[in-house]
Amino acid sequence: MPTLAITNFNIVLSVLGGWISLFGLVSYLCKENFYLSEALISLLAGVVVSPSATGLIKPLEYAGSVENLNTVTLYFSRLVLGVQLVLAGIQLPSRYLKKEWRPLAILLGPIMIAMWVSTSLLIWAMVPGLTMLHALAIASCVTPTDPVLSNVIVKGKFADHNVPKELQRIIIAESGANDGLGYPFLFFALYLIKYTGAHGEPGGAATAMGLWFGETWGYTIILSVVYGAVVGWIAKELLHWAEQRKFVDRESFLVFAISLSLFVVGTCGMIGSDDVLACFIAGNVFTWDDWFRLETLDDSLQPTIDMLLNVSIFMWYGAVCPWTSFLHNDVIPLYRLVPLGILVLLVRRLPWVFTVHKYIPQIEEFRQAVFVGFFGPVGVSAIFYLYIALEFVKTLDVDGEPREDVKNLGETINVVVWFIAACSIVVHGLSIPLGKLGFYLPQTLSRRVSMASSEGRDPALPFRLGSRVTSLVSRRGRSRGPADDSSNTHTPITTGAVYRIGGTIIPAPLQVNAMEAGEIVIQTEDQRESAGEDPDRSKDMGRMIRFPDELPSSQRQPPAAEP
Repeated sequence: MPTLAITNFNIVLSVLGGWISLFGLVSYLCKENFYLSEALISLLAGVVVSPSATGLIKPLEYAGSVENLNTVTLYFSRLVLGVQLVLAGIQLPSRYLKKEWRPLAILLGPIMIAMWVSTSLLIWAMVPGLTMLHALAIASCVTPTDPVLSNVIVKGKFADHNVPKELQRIIIAESGANDGLGYPFLFFALYLIKYTGAHGEPGGAATAMGLWFGETWGYTIILSVVYGAVVGWIAKELLHWAEQRKFVDRESFLVFAISLSLFVVGTCGMIGSDDVLACFIAGNVFTWDDWFRLETLDDSLQPTIDMLLNVSIFMWYGAVCPWTSFLHNDVIPLYRLVPLGILVLLVRRLPWVFTVHKYIPQIEEFRQAVFVGFFGPVGVSAIFYLYIALEFVKTLDVDGEPREDVKNLGETINVVVWFIAACSIVVHGLSIPLGKLGFYLPQTLSRRVSMASSEGRDPALPFRLGSRVTSLVSRRGRSRGPADDSSNTHTPITTGAVYRIGGTIIPAPLQVNAMEAGEIVIQTEDQRESAGEDPDRSKDMGRMIRFPDELPSSQRQPPAAEP
């Protein structure tokens, strides 16, 4: 007899699949009309299904222990960062890191150090009984800007209309590179905590600095840069070789960047180097000649994988975030935690970018400096470094018990970093829609009211969410004479169902060929072929590569005759 199988696996699949499907139904509306990112919406969805709310998702029960849960979250964050950073490196134009090394050096050098120190001072001042060295360790987790959340301001309609291309690229390059450069800041503090102080291990500051220069800079940073560059270059050459000989099909060609990111994350994890930085360098070197980037400009596979990972990781964060710890903990009360989160978002980055923006050519004016300074989100990279720090603090235990000077450090890092990350996801996720609403709503209402009063009709709604279109309008034969007013009406031409998909109007099966002087000319595919025009040309505009199954009919080789 059939029985219900309400197992954890079935519940997780149902919740995740159902949420992605529901979000997909309104994704264009949320992202392109309301400017809401999938990160914020998925985080809120994760909160709804978390143990603190409905309890549909029970992460601690799945992992079995807090240590296992931390490991799962760390590995999941590594995976998402690896894929995102390879894709970030691929988005940059040819030899971008070499050409723009001066502004990047400013952003990754003085700006990052100022962000680290200022955040450390805020944490040291707001958390009771915390030493400055511990504050430096906590602040290092939230110093890097997150490449996942940065996509909100470098992709989509808002970025296309408001952010210049050069500014988008410098934001992508900075968020990709400084993620991997969080290691030196973190381990500078952790090594000093381990080897200095009354409870420190033998060796002192000299041993700590030796390990910092040798292991962190030499093995972790420099090795990852070299390894990422070598892997990216070899991958590029191999793909060139295979494509020239028509050994690779389109599906494998498009997924190559994703598989490259998995390879780099896995191999760097085995040798213990910086897989995050290696992924970004590998992605940039992989498209050093701009070949792969240009060939995949019209491809939707990479953005699709990007969206799936974003929705999944932030939904998981919403479920595993220690929400109750913000109210009940032994290290910082809520009335201190809330001002700390606000001050970090305001002081951590904005003043320093504004101070040096004149030395960064991509930031051309005051408004752009404020924009770049404010949008330095904290997200996946902060959670990644959080669990790296917790793993290190665990190694300081003596006989299975926490060392006296660090017994509250793990809880402090967990509460502060999670709270700042949650604040950043919410604030940066709502900043654009609230800013657009505050800027345009008064003007729109005033314009609509004046139009309605002058024309004697009700004002239209200030926002239009898009609609289904069923006809195109032709103004052929429109009379310009004053005597015949009846000829000024528009004649609709029904083309069948026309849908607005992702902001593009697609009339099927007809093609809108030209629009000149108010006239719409429509041709069928048969008419395009009879005019000597390839009907497949519009499908792959701008692409140079044609895989064997994609060649136009005029270029296809006839099949070999049977012997």
